[in-house]
Amino acid sequence: MGIEYKPIWFDSLGAKSSCILVKTDSVTILIDPGVAIMHRTFPAPSTVKYEWCVEGYEAILDAATIADVVVITHYHYDHFIDFEERVYRGKIVLAKNPNLYINDSQRNRALSFFKHLYAMEGIDLESVLEEPVEVKPKDPLSEIPKASTKDFGDYNPRRRELLEKGMKWFKNRVRKWNSYRRIPELKLNDTEVRFADGRNFNFDGLKLRFTRPLFHGIEFSRVGWVLGLTIEYGSWKLLYSSDLNGPIIEDYADWIVSERPSIIILDGPMTYMLGYTLNKINLNRAIDNAVRIVEDSGAELIFYDHHLPREPRFKERTELVWERAREKGIRLTTVAEYLGLTPAVLRYV
Repeated sequence: MGIEYKPIWFDSLGAKSSCILVKTDSVTILIDPGVAIMHRTFPAPSTVKYEWCVEGYEAILDAATIADVVVITHYHYDHFIDFEERVYRGKIVLAKNPNLYINDSQRNRALSFFKHLYAMEGIDLESVLEEPVEVKPKDPLSEIPKASTKDFGDYNPRRRELLEKGMKWFKNRVRKWNSYRRIPELKLNDTEVRFADGRNFNFDGLKLRFTRPLFHGIEFSRVGWVLGLTIEYGSWKLLYSSDLNGPIIEDYADWIVSERPSIIILDGPMTYMLGYTLNKINLNRAIDNAVRIVEDSGAELIFYDHHLPREPRFKERTELVWERAREKGIRLTTVAEYLGLTPAVLRYV
Protein backbone atom coordinates (compact mmCIF):
# COMPACT_ATOMS: atom_id res chain seq x y z
CA MET A 1 0.00 0.00 0.00
CA GLY A 2 1.51 3.32 -1.11
CA ILE A 3 0.96 6.49 0.93
CA GLU A 4 2.50 9.90 0.44
CA TYR A 5 2.05 13.19 2.25
CA LYS A 6 3.28 16.66 1.38
CA PRO A 7 3.08 19.91 3.33
CA ILE A 8 1.80 22.44 0.78
CA TRP A 9 2.09 25.68 2.74
CA PHE A 10 2.53 26.61 6.40
CA ASP A 11 3.26 29.71 8.46
CA SER A 12 6.98 29.00 8.61
CA LEU A 13 7.12 29.50 4.82
CA GLY A 14 5.92 33.11 5.20
CA ALA A 15 2.12 33.19 4.90
CA LYS A 16 -0.58 31.97 7.26
CA SER A 17 -1.66 28.49 6.23
CA SER A 18 -1.89 24.89 7.39
CA CYS A 19 -2.36 23.00 4.14
CA ILE A 20 -1.26 19.42 3.53
CA LEU A 21 -1.79 16.83 0.77
CA VAL A 22 -2.22 13.11 1.48
CA LYS A 23 -2.10 10.72 -1.48
CA THR A 24 -2.62 7.00 -2.00
CA ASP A 25 -2.64 5.04 -5.26
CA SER A 26 -6.38 5.71 -5.65
CA VAL A 27 -7.32 8.93 -3.82
CA THR A 28 -5.77 12.29 -2.94
CA ILE A 29 -6.93 14.47 -0.02
CA LEU A 30 -6.19 18.20 0.23
CA ILE A 31 -6.63 19.52 3.79
CA ASP A 32 -7.46 23.17 4.53
CA PRO A 33 -6.61 24.91 1.23
CA GLY A 34 -6.34 28.45 2.51
CA VAL A 35 -3.66 31.13 2.81
CA ALA A 36 -3.55 34.63 4.29
CA ILE A 37 -0.92 37.37 4.46
CA MET A 38 1.05 37.76 7.66
CA HIS A 39 0.15 40.42 10.22
CA ARG A 40 1.57 43.94 10.26
CA THR A 41 4.26 43.27 12.89
CA PHE A 42 5.69 40.19 11.16
CA PRO A 43 9.39 40.97 10.55
CA ALA A 44 9.49 41.17 6.76
CA PRO A 45 8.79 43.91 4.21
CA SER A 46 5.15 44.13 3.14
CA THR A 47 6.12 43.41 -0.47
CA VAL A 48 7.82 40.18 0.59
CA LYS A 49 4.88 39.13 2.75
CA TYR A 50 2.60 39.66 -0.24
CA GLU A 51 4.91 37.59 -2.47
CA TRP A 52 4.90 34.74 0.06
CA CYS A 53 1.11 34.83 0.18
CA VAL A 54 0.88 34.64 -3.61
CA GLU A 55 3.40 31.80 -3.63
CA GLY A 56 1.31 29.90 -1.09
CA TYR A 57 -1.85 30.53 -3.11
CA GLU A 58 -0.23 29.16 -6.25
CA ALA A 59 1.08 26.11 -4.37
CA ILE A 60 -2.44 25.35 -3.14
CA LEU A 61 -3.91 25.74 -6.65
CA ASP A 62 -1.28 23.38 -8.00
CA ALA A 63 -2.03 20.79 -5.29
CA ALA A 64 -5.77 21.09 -5.94
CA THR A 65 -5.34 19.92 -9.52
CA ILE A 66 -4.69 16.37 -8.31
CA ALA A 67 -7.04 16.34 -5.30
CA ASP A 68 -10.18 14.20 -5.26
CA VAL A 69 -11.30 15.28 -1.78
CA VAL A 70 -10.98 18.72 -0.14
CA VAL A 71 -11.27 19.12 3.64
CA ILE A 72 -12.27 22.38 5.34
CA THR A 73 -11.95 22.19 9.13
CA HIS A 74 -13.34 25.69 9.74
CA TYR A 75 -14.05 28.99 8.00
CA HIS A 76 -10.96 31.10 8.55
CA TYR A 77 -9.28 32.35 5.40
CA ASP A 78 -5.97 30.67 6.22
CA HIS A 79 -7.90 27.37 6.04
CA PHE A 80 -10.10 27.79 2.96
CA ILE A 81 -10.22 29.95 -0.16
CA ASP A 82 -13.40 31.83 -1.01
CA PHE A 83 -13.66 31.46 -3.88
CA GLU A 84 -11.56 29.59 -6.42
CA GLU A 85 -13.38 27.19 -8.70
CA ARG A 86 -10.18 25.29 -9.49
CA VAL A 87 -9.94 24.18 -5.86
CA TYR A 88 -13.49 22.84 -5.48
CA ARG A 89 -15.03 21.87 -8.82
CA GLY A 90 -15.32 18.13 -9.27
CA LYS A 91 -14.31 17.40 -5.67
CA ILE A 92 -15.89 15.82 -2.66
CA VAL A 93 -15.82 18.65 -0.12
CA LEU A 94 -15.80 17.51 3.50
CA ALA A 95 -16.56 20.68 5.40
CA LYS A 96 -17.23 21.86 8.92
CA ASN A 97 -21.00 22.08 9.42
CA PRO A 98 -21.85 25.78 8.86
CA ASN A 99 -25.13 25.56 10.79
CA LEU A 100 -23.91 24.49 14.24
CA TYR A 101 -20.95 25.18 16.54
CA ILE A 102 -20.03 28.33 14.68
CA ASN A 103 -19.64 32.00 15.57
CA ASP A 104 -21.04 34.97 13.64
CA SER A 105 -17.99 35.76 11.52
CA GLN A 106 -17.45 32.16 10.43
CA ARG A 107 -21.17 31.75 9.72
CA ASN A 108 -21.04 34.80 7.43
CA ARG A 109 -17.95 33.48 5.70
CA ALA A 110 -19.60 30.09 5.28
CA LEU A 111 -22.68 31.70 3.74
CA SER A 112 -20.48 33.52 1.24
CA PHE A 113 -18.50 30.38 0.46
CA PHE A 114 -21.50 28.14 -0.09
CA LYS A 115 -23.23 30.83 -2.13
CA HIS A 116 -20.24 30.78 -4.49
CA LEU A 117 -19.86 27.00 -4.41
CA TYR A 118 -23.51 26.33 -5.18
CA ALA A 119 -23.59 29.04 -7.86
CA MET A 120 -20.72 27.19 -9.51
CA GLU A 121 -23.21 24.34 -9.97
CA GLY A 122 -26.00 26.66 -11.11
CA ILE A 123 -27.84 26.76 -7.76
CA ASP A 124 -29.04 29.86 -5.93
CA LEU A 125 -28.20 29.15 -2.28
CA GLU A 126 -31.10 31.25 -1.02
CA SER A 127 -33.54 29.05 -2.91
CA VAL A 128 -32.36 25.84 -1.21
CA LEU A 129 -31.87 27.04 2.37
CA GLU A 130 -33.86 24.83 4.72
CA GLU A 131 -36.06 25.87 7.61
CA PRO A 132 -34.51 26.18 11.09
CA VAL A 133 -34.29 23.03 13.21
CA GLU A 134 -34.18 23.15 16.99
CA VAL A 135 -31.08 21.57 18.46
CA LYS A 136 -30.18 20.88 22.08
CA PRO A 137 -26.41 20.45 22.22
CA LYS A 138 -24.92 18.68 25.21
CA ASP A 139 -23.07 20.62 27.85
CA PRO A 140 -19.73 21.46 26.18
CA LEU A 141 -17.88 21.19 29.49
CA SER A 142 -18.90 17.53 29.70
CA GLU A 143 -16.68 16.90 26.66
CA ILE A 144 -13.61 18.43 28.34
CA PRO A 145 -13.86 17.15 31.92
CA LYS A 146 -10.16 17.48 32.65
CA ALA A 147 -9.88 21.08 31.49
CA SER A 148 -13.13 22.17 33.08
CA THR A 149 -12.06 20.92 36.52
CA LYS A 150 -8.37 21.75 36.27
CA ASP A 151 -6.89 23.14 39.48
CA PHE A 152 -5.40 26.58 38.97
CA GLY A 153 -4.94 27.35 42.66
CA ASP A 154 -5.52 31.04 43.30
CA TYR A 155 -7.02 31.40 39.83
CA ASN A 156 -9.93 29.04 40.54
CA PRO A 157 -12.52 31.75 41.39
CA ARG A 158 -11.62 33.69 38.27
CA ARG A 159 -11.68 30.52 36.19
CA ARG A 160 -15.12 29.56 37.49
CA GLU A 161 -16.32 33.03 36.58
CA LEU A 162 -14.92 32.70 33.05
CA LEU A 163 -16.52 29.28 32.55
CA GLU A 164 -19.88 30.59 33.76
CA LYS A 165 -19.65 33.50 31.31
CA GLY A 166 -18.68 31.02 28.62
CA MET A 167 -21.77 28.92 29.27
CA LYS A 168 -24.00 32.00 28.96
CA TRP A 169 -22.33 32.86 25.68
CA PHE A 170 -22.76 29.26 24.48
CA LYS A 171 -26.49 29.29 25.29
CA ASN A 172 -26.84 32.46 23.25
CA ARG A 173 -25.04 30.74 20.38
CA VAL A 174 -27.50 27.83 20.56
CA ARG A 175 -30.40 30.25 20.23
CA LYS A 176 -28.78 31.66 17.10
CA TRP A 177 -28.18 28.20 15.63
CA ASN A 178 -31.83 27.39 16.22
CA SER A 179 -32.81 30.47 14.22
CA TYR A 180 -30.56 29.82 11.22
CA ARG A 181 -32.00 28.73 7.94
CA ARG A 182 -29.94 25.64 7.20
CA ILE A 183 -27.33 25.38 4.49
CA PRO A 184 -27.85 21.89 3.02
CA GLU A 185 -25.35 19.33 1.84
CA LEU A 186 -25.04 19.05 -1.92
CA LYS A 187 -24.59 16.32 -4.50
CA LEU A 188 -24.81 17.56 -8.03
CA ASN A 189 -22.94 16.69 -11.19
CA ASP A 190 -19.33 16.04 -10.18
CA THR A 191 -19.24 18.14 -6.98
CA GLU A 192 -20.39 16.92 -3.59
CA VAL A 193 -20.54 18.59 -0.16
CA ARG A 194 -20.77 16.63 3.07
CA PHE A 195 -20.64 18.06 6.56
CA ALA A 196 -17.91 16.19 8.41
CA ASP A 197 -18.49 16.92 12.12
CA GLY A 198 -18.04 13.69 14.09
CA ARG A 199 -18.24 11.53 10.97
CA ASN A 200 -16.04 8.85 9.40
CA PHE A 201 -15.29 8.41 5.70
CA ASN A 202 -13.53 5.65 3.78
CA PHE A 203 -12.00 6.19 0.35
CA ASP A 204 -10.61 2.90 -0.93
CA GLY A 205 -9.00 2.08 2.40
CA LEU A 206 -7.98 5.64 3.28
CA LYS A 207 -9.98 6.31 6.44
CA LEU A 208 -10.82 9.79 7.67
CA ARG A 209 -12.18 10.23 11.19
CA PHE A 210 -13.35 13.70 12.17
CA THR A 211 -13.81 14.88 15.73
CA ARG A 212 -16.87 16.62 17.01
CA PRO A 213 -16.41 20.41 17.00
CA LEU A 214 -13.51 21.48 19.25
CA PHE A 215 -12.85 24.90 20.73
CA HIS A 216 -10.49 27.06 18.68
CA GLY A 217 -8.04 27.59 21.56
CA ILE A 218 -9.31 28.12 25.09
CA GLU A 219 -12.63 27.00 26.53
CA PHE A 220 -15.51 28.94 24.92
CA SER A 221 -13.13 30.69 22.56
CA ARG A 222 -15.12 33.41 20.82
CA VAL A 223 -13.14 32.59 17.69
CA GLY A 224 -15.34 29.53 17.24
CA TRP A 225 -14.92 25.80 16.70
CA VAL A 226 -12.81 23.55 14.48
CA LEU A 227 -12.67 19.91 13.45
CA GLY A 228 -9.68 17.72 14.21
CA LEU A 229 -8.92 14.87 11.83
CA THR A 230 -7.21 11.47 11.92
CA ILE A 231 -6.24 9.80 8.64
CA GLU A 232 -5.41 6.08 8.55
CA TYR A 233 -4.10 3.86 5.79
CA GLY A 234 -3.17 0.40 6.98
CA SER A 235 -0.80 0.87 9.91
CA TRP A 236 0.04 4.45 8.88
CA LYS A 237 -1.72 7.23 10.76
CA LEU A 238 -1.58 11.03 10.50
CA LEU A 239 -3.32 13.38 12.91
CA TYR A 240 -4.24 16.92 11.91
CA SER A 241 -5.01 19.12 14.91
CA SER A 242 -6.40 22.11 13.00
CA ASP A 243 -6.46 25.21 15.27
CA LEU A 244 -6.27 24.03 18.88
CA ASN A 245 -3.56 26.60 19.72
CA GLY A 246 -1.15 24.29 21.43
CA PRO A 247 -3.44 22.56 22.26
CA ILE A 248 -4.39 24.66 25.27
CA ILE A 249 -7.12 22.28 26.46
CA GLU A 250 -5.82 19.19 28.27
CA ASP A 251 -8.54 16.87 26.96
CA TYR A 252 -7.50 17.64 23.40
CA ALA A 253 -3.95 16.60 24.22
CA ASP A 254 -5.43 13.37 25.61
CA TRP A 255 -7.17 12.79 22.28
CA ILE A 256 -3.94 13.29 20.33
CA VAL A 257 -1.99 10.97 22.62
CA SER A 258 -4.69 8.29 22.50
CA GLU A 259 -4.62 8.15 18.71
CA ARG A 260 -0.96 7.05 18.65
CA PRO A 261 -0.35 8.64 15.23
CA SER A 262 2.80 8.22 13.18
CA ILE A 263 2.77 11.88 12.15
CA ILE A 264 1.18 14.88 13.84
CA ILE A 265 0.35 18.21 12.25
CA LEU A 266 0.30 20.23 15.49
CA ASP A 267 -0.51 23.92 15.54
CA GLY A 268 1.21 25.81 18.33
CA PRO A 269 0.25 28.61 20.71
CA MET A 270 0.01 32.15 19.32
CA THR A 271 3.13 33.42 21.06
CA TYR A 272 3.01 36.59 18.93
CA MET A 273 -0.20 37.45 20.81
CA LEU A 274 1.31 36.92 24.27
CA GLY A 275 -0.06 39.57 26.59
CA TYR A 276 -3.06 40.18 24.35
CA THR A 277 -5.22 37.19 23.43
CA LEU A 278 -2.76 34.72 25.01
CA ASN A 279 -1.81 34.91 28.69
CA LYS A 280 1.04 33.13 30.45
CA ILE A 281 -1.28 30.63 32.16
CA ASN A 282 -2.62 29.37 28.85
CA LEU A 283 0.81 29.47 27.23
CA ASN A 284 2.10 27.21 30.01
CA ARG A 285 -0.88 24.89 29.53
CA ALA A 286 -0.10 24.67 25.82
CA ILE A 287 3.57 23.92 26.53
CA ASP A 288 2.72 21.23 29.10
CA ASN A 289 0.26 19.63 26.68
CA ALA A 290 2.75 19.68 23.81
CA VAL A 291 5.37 18.06 26.04
CA ARG A 292 2.87 15.29 26.87
CA ILE A 293 2.23 14.77 23.17
CA VAL A 294 5.96 14.53 22.46
CA GLU A 295 6.50 12.11 25.32
CA ASP A 296 3.43 9.89 25.09
CA SER A 297 1.90 9.94 21.59
CA GLY A 298 4.48 7.66 19.98
CA ALA A 299 4.71 9.95 16.96
CA GLU A 300 7.92 9.77 14.92
CA LEU A 301 7.46 13.16 13.26
CA ILE A 302 5.67 16.26 14.57
CA PHE A 303 5.21 19.36 12.43
CA TYR A 304 5.06 22.11 15.08
CA ASP A 305 3.93 24.98 12.91
CA HIS A 306 0.93 27.24 12.19
CA HIS A 307 0.39 30.11 14.65
CA LEU A 308 3.74 29.36 16.29
CA PRO A 309 6.41 30.73 13.88
CA ARG A 310 4.83 34.17 13.60
CA GLU A 311 7.36 35.90 15.85
CA PRO A 312 11.14 35.43 16.15
CA ARG A 313 11.21 34.14 19.76
CA PHE A 314 8.80 31.24 19.14
CA LYS A 315 11.40 28.55 19.93
CA GLU A 316 12.64 30.36 23.01
CA ARG A 317 9.11 30.66 24.36
CA THR A 318 8.38 26.97 23.74
CA GLU A 319 11.91 25.72 24.52
CA LEU A 320 10.75 22.92 26.83
CA VAL A 321 8.87 21.26 23.97
CA TRP A 322 11.88 21.33 21.64
CA GLU A 323 14.20 20.16 24.44
CA ARG A 324 11.99 17.20 25.30
CA ALA A 325 11.76 16.19 21.64
CA ARG A 326 15.55 16.19 21.38
CA GLU A 327 15.82 14.05 24.50
CA LYS A 328 13.23 11.57 23.19
CA GLY A 329 14.70 11.43 19.68
CA ILE A 330 11.43 12.69 18.18
CA ARG A 331 11.66 14.78 15.05
CA LEU A 332 9.91 18.03 15.97
CA THR A 333 10.16 20.59 13.20
CA THR A 334 8.62 23.50 11.38
CA VAL A 335 7.70 22.80 7.78
CA ALA A 336 10.36 25.22 6.57
CA GLU A 337 13.08 23.34 8.46
CA TYR A 338 11.68 20.01 7.24
CA LEU A 339 12.24 21.34 3.71
CA GLY A 340 15.76 22.53 4.56
CA LEU A 341 14.80 26.21 4.82
CA THR A 342 15.09 28.88 7.50
CA PRO A 343 11.67 29.80 8.95
CA ALA A 344 10.49 32.99 7.26
CA VAL A 345 10.10 34.81 10.58
CA LEU A 346 13.88 34.56 11.14
CA ARG A 347 15.01 35.79 7.71
CA TYR A 348 14.66 39.52 8.42
CA VAL A 349 15.75 39.76 12.07
